[in-house]
Amino acid sequence: MARRIIAVAIVLWCLGLAVPAPRAQQALPAPAQGDVVVKGFRFRSGDTLDVKMHYRSFGTLRKNAQGVAENAVLIMHGTGGTGAQFLGSNFAGELFGPGQLLDITKYFIVLPDDVGHGQSSKPSDGLRAKFPKYGYLDMIELERRLLEGVGVTHLRLVMGTSMGGMHTWLWGGEYPDAMDALMPLASLPAQIAGRNRVWRRVLIDAIRNDPEWKGGEYASQPQSLRTAAEMMFLVGDNPVRRQRASPTLARADETLDAYVASYIKSNDANDVLYAVSASFDYDPAPKLDQIKAPLIAVNFADDLINPPELGILEEAIKRVPKGRAVVVPFSDRTVGHGTHTVAAIWKQYLDELLKMR
Repeated sequence: MARRIIAVAIVLWCLGLAVPAPRAQQALPAPAQGDVVVKGFRFRSGDTLDVKMHYRSFGTLRKNAQGVAENAVLIMHGTGGTGAQFLGSNFAGELFGPGQLLDITKYFIVLPDDVGHGQSSKPSDGLRAKFPKYGYLDMIELERRLLEGVGVTHLRLVMGTSMGGMHTWLWGGEYPDAMDALMPLASLPAQIAGRNRVWRRVLIDAIRNDPEWKGGEYASQPQSLRTAAEMMFLVGDNPVRRQRASPTLARADETLDAYVASYIKSNDANDVLYAVSASFDYDPAPKLDQIKAPLIAVNFADDLINPPELGILEEAIKRVPKGRAVVVPFSDRTVGHGTHTVAAIWKQYLDELLKMR
């Protein structure tokens, strides 16, 4: 049993979904939490809904003489995550403490739960499959409306991991005057395609074609949620670490079964379906040359979702006026896609970015 618990903890950490680690909790005060309700939000589908946006925050907002925020930082989570994923020692413990790069005595840090996730409005709240279909463009507009609700109209930094990294690219193109710096992590500035689309389609099709899904009106979670969990497990870490952690068939099955059991307890099939489907309108490429702020994009050589062999990042960054691309080499410290939440590996680039103008 202890071995299973450890296996689950390792996988959740690699996916950036880990429960906050004790060291970070001891070093930092608990974040403030709140909700902003965006009344009558009109989704691009045409549907409208009063959307609750939940957030966590650290620090105090500071404004200049003109009333413009000077120290606000927006950090956005990945698919299926929440703002809580940044509270652990691997992220907050490396960045938010005294004297660190995003010292909360100097910055006002906002960690949203995106629509469809966490404590923000989502299908499992009651609407189920009648919940408005949302895309990434809806999500970033709701992030912007959330920030307005807490008094932020300008950002010192916009950054995010995985889906949050993709949102960062969109923020740069859609709201080019809204920030001083951008740092997308573990993402590509191109439409979802190739293998990245395929693993998402496997998950989407498994749920939609499952008779137990019942058009979203199930009484208990459909069996296809297990397939969704297995796909999330598959793309989260690099093969070398997986082999070392599970060197036998029995150990591999044990680790996977433990992860799936934990995932099913804490996720809802409709929420997962909506979250993974939301990337349908993601395509920042047409507006890359409109990004004004300095941008450093950081990817990882052992990322199965965004492998460097594609060359997409290296080609696209040429169109970003103040852009730079970094691919962190594979090492014993990297953990595949989930390296986006291991700040010790890439924080030197954040330091460089914050010094750029």
